[in-house]
Amino acid sequence: MSGMTVDRRRFCRGLAALAGLLIGFFAVLAGPAAPASAHAALANSDPANGTIVPDAPNKITLNFTESVQLLNGKIQVLAPDGSRADQGEPVAEGGTVTIPLRSGGGRGTYLVSYRVISADSHPVGGSITFSVGAASATPAATIDDETVDPVVRALIPVGKYLGYAGLVLLVGPVLVLALLWPHRLSRRGPGRLVWLGLGLVAFSTLVAIWLQAPYSTGSGLFDVRVGDLRDVLGSTFGAIMLVRLGVICAAALLLRPLLRGTGNDSKTDLALLGVLGVAALATWPLTGHPTASPVAGVSVVVDAIHLAAMAVWLGGLVMLVGFLLRQADERELGAILPIWSRWAATAVAALIVAGVVQALIEVSSLDGLFFTTYGRLILVKVGLAAVVLVMAYFSRRLVRSKAAEAEPKGLRRVVWAELAVTAVVLGVTSALVQIPPARSAEASQTAGVSTTVTKTLTDNKMALQIDVFPAAVGNNSIHLYAYTLDNKPLTVVEWTATAALTAKGIEPIEVPLLRITDFHAVGDIALPAAGEWTFKVTARTSDIDQSTLSTTVTIN
Repeated sequence: MSGMTVDRRRFCRGLAALAGLLIGFFAVLAGPAAPASAHAALANSDPANGTIVPDAPNKITLNFTESVQLLNGKIQVLAPDGSRADQGEPVAEGGTVTIPLRSGGGRGTYLVSYRVISADSHPVGGSITFSVGAASATPAATIDDETVDPVVRALIPVGKYLGYAGLVLLVGPVLVLALLWPHRLSRRGPGRLVWLGLGLVAFSTLVAIWLQAPYSTGSGLFDVRVGDLRDVLGSTFGAIMLVRLGVICAAALLLRPLLRGTGNDSKTDLALLGVLGVAALATWPLTGHPTASPVAGVSVVVDAIHLAAMAVWLGGLVMLVGFLLRQADERELGAILPIWSRWAATAVAALIVAGVVQALIEVSSLDGLFFTTYGRLILVKVGLAAVVLVMAYFSRRLVRSKAAEAEPKGLRRVVWAELAVTAVVLGVTSALVQIPPARSAEASQTAGVSTTVTKTLTDNKMALQIDVFPAAVGNNSIHLYAYTLDNKPLTVVEWTATAALTAKGIEPIEVPLLRITDFHAVGDIALPAAGEWTFKVTARTSDIDQSTLSTTVTIN
């Protein structure tokens, strides 16, 4: 009895130490308040950010690097006078959001603020400006498009960790009870473990639904409104969470005979539990990074396999160290341990293969591995996993040598060490799902960065704006705008333009121009080489008046 008390004290001390380690780990991850880390990025817009257009458009188009979903009331367009310029509801199709505008918009600078949900359930916020005719003071935004409450951001990985822990305490123990558990041993202890796992998965799912509301809208933890929860439940994220809750309820009914050990658990029930397990596991990748990867179908399957292998392996270790190595006799261990050893080897192999495939998809480059937060956490996870694999190797040697059957304490110590390190690995995994993958981080750095070169030229008669896009070797678009010196549109009767690269012996090439409005002309030209190109523009404003202006543009 005293030995059991000592074991319980050691168990409690171990759990307390592990809890402290994980709390510190999540505290470091949470860090100070900062803008949301978008997992999608605004690739471009029409009108483009910072540009000047001659006439007010009837719509604005935002193109994102991934599919997005709209949030109610989180997209607005403000006119130069601060009034709302958008009209009707915006529409999202894949990664394209279209915002209809009121007709007859005035001159000046417009502000477009947006906050949407990316395919992997993370908020994406920001703003762009464009001007009609001429720039003016930028109107002040009336919605918060980027903030995420720091408490909400810190609690999300904690909730995910509880869900992963629940999977471990559910999947592995159920498999052991169904296929390896000796009939003479009581199932009360393992049954409590399974119910705890089921409860943790259900609790983490409810927490995820609640946190998604303030995470999406940028509000506080307790500022959630009924409408916010309704929007979450009506989204793809909410639908998948409801599926997970339904699977949990169905599994609870099928688990009762197995956990009681009444002998009424049929093969049909076990098969149904397997189907439900697969369905439940799929809900994790369907609300995370895999859905937004370049090969979404592969990523979802690989991530589900990764989770399943983790749950089988760690859950089986919990059953070994918590029950079998203490309660089973030498004969029973001699039958159980070799089978478990093969299971563990298979699960570890699946973990390694799935992990490598995931890393290749999400990291995509060596720079992404070493110079992004996601990549560095992957390296930390790989290092910890290597430590666990070494421990698993020694435990497998113990099993093969039969020493564990006669003296299970040594094996129990190794398994405890495996569980301690893998608990930290789960913490790293919980953090990874909240951090933009390396591929998204790299896309965010380049997306939305306009390659348009804009130059403004003046003489004593006019001001000329020239836009060159994309300012790279190959086909380029040229936009020309003419203004008076007091920044009003100036009618141009005839436009001519040339481009030359004298440093490489390229003589002036005429740019074919099309007059779009009185003061705006466009043209296309193929630039064959990189360098400092000289653009010369002549704008004739009457039969006797004209201006010729030139500038250099760097073509990459």
